[in-house]
Amino acid sequence: MTELSSALDTVVDRVRGQHVVVWAVITSTFFIGFGGGVVYPILPNLGAVLGISPFLVGLILSANRFSRLVANAPAGNLVDRLGTRTPFVVGMVVQAFATAGYVVAMLAPAPEAWFMLARIGWGVGSALVFATAYTIASDVSDGDSRGANMGLIRGGIVFGFPAGVVVGGVVSELSGTVTAFAVATVFAFVASAIAYWAVPETHVSDDRNQSVRPWDINTSLPALTVGVVNFAVFFVYIGAFFATLVLFLDQTQLRVFGFDAQGSSGIFMGVTVVAAGLSMYTGGYVSDRQGSRVPTLLFFLATTSLGFLLLAVVESTAVLVVACVCIGVGQGGTSGPLMALLADLVPDAQMGRAVGTNNVLGDLGGGFGPIVTLPLVDTLGFDPIYVACATLPLLGGVCLLGGVRRETGRFAPRVSGGEDVG
Repeated sequence: MTELSSALDTVVDRVRGQHVVVWAVITSTFFIGFGGGVVYPILPNLGAVLGISPFLVGLILSANRFSRLVANAPAGNLVDRLGTRTPFVVGMVVQAFATAGYVVAMLAPAPEAWFMLARIGWGVGSALVFATAYTIASDVSDGDSRGANMGLIRGGIVFGFPAGVVVGGVVSELSGTVTAFAVATVFAFVASAIAYWAVPETHVSDDRNQSVRPWDINTSLPALTVGVVNFAVFFVYIGAFFATLVLFLDQTQLRVFGFDAQGSSGIFMGVTVVAAGLSMYTGGYVSDRQGSRVPTLLFFLATTSLGFLLLAVVESTAVLVVACVCIGVGQGGTSGPLMALLADLVPDAQMGRAVGTNNVLGDLGGGFGPIVTLPLVDTLGFDPIYVACATLPLLGGVCLLGGVRRETGRFAPRVSGGEDVG
C-alpha cells in the first residue's frame, strides 16, 4: 500500500507541476500578445493621417513576421541546445520594449520608422517565445494530454493577439491612440515578470554547449507538412482577415454599438477571439480522445473556409458575426491538433527546430498576407479576395493528407492513448 500511495503521489505531483507550467506560459504569452495586435485596428486608418501609403502600412504590419522569418530557425536551434527558460524570458523582454516603441512612434518624428523598428523587434522576440512555448508544452505532455496542452498554450499566444486588437480598437477610440499603446506596453512588462518568476527549465539537451547555426533547422516531411498548413491558416487569418476588416467595414458601413469602422473592427475581431478561445482547447482535447489529429484538423480547416465564403456574401451584421465565429472557431480549433501532430511525429530532441520551421512557414503566410491583400483589395474589391482565401485552408487540408500519408502510411495515424482510426 505504501508503494502504491507513493506512486500515486508522484503521478499527482507530476500532473500538478505540468498544469502550473502550462498556465504560467499561457498567462505570460496572453499578456505579451497585446502588443502584436494593438496596431491592427489603428494603423490602417492612421496611415492616411501620417501620410503612409497602403503598401507601407502593409509592410509595417508584416515587418514582425519577416524579422521572425530570420529569427525562427536560430530560435528553435537555441531551444534545443540551451533549453527553454532563458530564450523564453529574453523573448518576453524584447517584445515588451518593442511594444513601448509604438508609444515612441506616436510622439517622435518619422513615426513610420519607429513603427517599423518596433515591429521588427517584436518579431525577433516572438520567435524566441513561440519556439520555447510549444517546446515546453511538448516537454511536459504525453500523447494523452499533448493536444489539450498545445491548444491551451496556443490559446495564450493567439488569443493575446486579437485581444490586443480589441484593446487597440476600443481604447484608441475612447481614450486615444497613445493610451492604447501604453496599456499594451504595461501588460507586456507584466508578462515578462510572470515569465521570469514562474517558468522553469524543461528542455535540457546533451548538446547545450555546441554552437548555434542559423541553417540547422528541421526539414523533415512532418515539419514541412505542418508548416504548409500553418502557412495557409495564417495567410487568411492574419494576412487577410485582420489586415482588411477595418477597411471592409468602412466600405460596407456595417457598425456595432455605435462605433465607427475602427472601433467596430475591434469588436468583430473580438468575436473571433472568443470563438477561437473556446475552440483551441476543444480541438486539442478532441484529437487526444479520437486517437488521431487529422479528422479534427480537416473539420476546422473546412470551418475556416466557410467563414471566408460568408464574408464574400455578407450583407448584414448578423451574417458578419457568423462569419467571424466560423473564422475564429476554424483558426482556433486547428491550433492545438496541428502542434500536437508535429510533436507526435518529430523526435523530442528536434522539437525546437521543428517549431522554428513551422513558424517560418506560418510567418511567410502572415507576412505576405497584408502585402498581397491590401493592394489587391484596392483594385479587385473584397469579394474575390475573400473567395480566394476560402480555398487556401482546403488546399492546406489536401497537403496535410498527402504529407501524413507519405510519412506514416495512413491518412489518420494513431497517436498514443487513442483508437486506431487509420
